[in-house]
Amino acid sequence: MLNMDQLLEFTVNHWMLVLALVAILGVLAQNLVMGSKGGVEPQEATAMINRQDGLVVDVRPMADFSQGHIISAINIPINGFKNQIDQLNKHKGKPIIISCRSGAQSVQACRQLKNAGFEEVYNLKGGMLAWQSANLPITKKQ
Repeated sequence: MLNMDQLLEFTVNHWMLVLALVAILGVLAQNLVMGSKGGVEPQEATAMINRQDGLVVDVRPMADFSQGHIISAINIPINGFKNQIDQLNKHKGKPIIISCRSGAQSVQACRQLKNAGFEEVYNLKGGMLAWQSANLPITKKQ
């Protein structure tokens, strides 16, 4: 069992490792907090799409998008997302649901949209994996 002297000695001798650990834990905590705020389950997303004319933006690469995506979703890959936000301005008053493979990358896109002044932005919790697990329809049509 470690005592305080050993912990302090380790911290002093390996300060870069400790600093990296603290930074990683901070990023993980931020992603957990951002992912839980504004996140919607697949069934909630379906209601937004059907009742409020919600738009689904899929941020996966085009190759993944063409293998199957939510019906009527548009594809704006995350690697160029920030530069293409302007094409979403006409949808600013609607709910926008951001989807990726597992729900992790879409958090970044949600943050960028909120910073650009979009108010109704939601992360699809679990991404396409959760959507498909819920047996909701997908399409390969562009």
